Amino acid sequence: MAIIIDGKALAAEIRAEIKTRVAGYTNRAGKKIGLAVVLVGENSASQVYVRNKIKACEEVGVKSYAFYLPSDVPQSELNGLIAELANDDKINGILVQLPLPEHLDSEQALKLIPTDKDVDGFSPENVGKLCMGKNCSVACTPYGVMKMLEKYGIETKGKKAVVVGRSDIVGKPMAMLLLNADATVTICHSKTKNLGSECVAADIIVAAVGKPKFITADMIKEGAVVIDVGMNRDESGKLCGDVDFETVKDKCSYITPVPGGVGPMTITMLLYNTLIAAERNLH
Repeated sequence: MAIIIDGKALAAEIRAEIKTRVAGYTNRAGKKIGLAVVLVGENSASQVYVRNKIKACEEVGVKSYAFYLPSDVPQSELNGLIAELANDDKINGILVQLPLPEHLDSEQALKLIPTDKDVDGFSPENVGKLCMGKNCSVACTPYGVMKMLEKYGIETKGKKAVVVGRSDIVGKPMAMLLLNADATVTICHSKTKNLGSECVAADIIVAAVGKPKFITADMIKEGAVVIDVGMNRDESGKLCGDVDFETVKDKCSYITPVPGGVGPMTITMLLYNTLIAAERNLH
């Protein structure tokens, strides 16, 4: 039976360290670290995420500034708010909760976030630096996965890693981080032929496809490390991941549960990125 990677416990450990460093920053700078969160519309999942982010900020001593815009807000108003926050010294990090309503151009909005305040790691400059293996702000979920691998002493060097999913938020940055950590990486997606045989060859598999219980035991080789980034509901409405946990856990060496795996790490790494952004600018 696999070792279950406890994201909740690891997140708590990292947050305790963040809290200490945030207090140190506040003493030296004479002001709090500020994170601005922009939410457009009434998407219930996004509202939950934003609430969790605000709560997490409070726990570690970061001041959160929440901006709620109506779903029909014009692009010019959203852009104006981001430009304002970009020039505000109280704000060290800016986060625009995605997805945005269809009439808004998220690329245009995200471009207005200065690279040094891009705590989500989505700006073209940060993505470019990640591809070049340079120091940068990294997308929070993949960053959290790397911390888990590190904490549990899971070797990536020379290992075959398969990332299922190619989103800009998880799949692509995840692949780059694994590549930078000397893994041999394959990215699979909806058009991949023989997906099962690609997966079964993997020493490390990261499932980020957004389909409940999509990765099954026959797609996993004995002793593989399985990281489940998915957050779905099964047919009975119960929270589940992209991996069929019950059948896979008896075959792999390590596995992340849903909930309690990658999820808690995502917001933790957002706090970490915000701390680093603040510390970087402290003269």
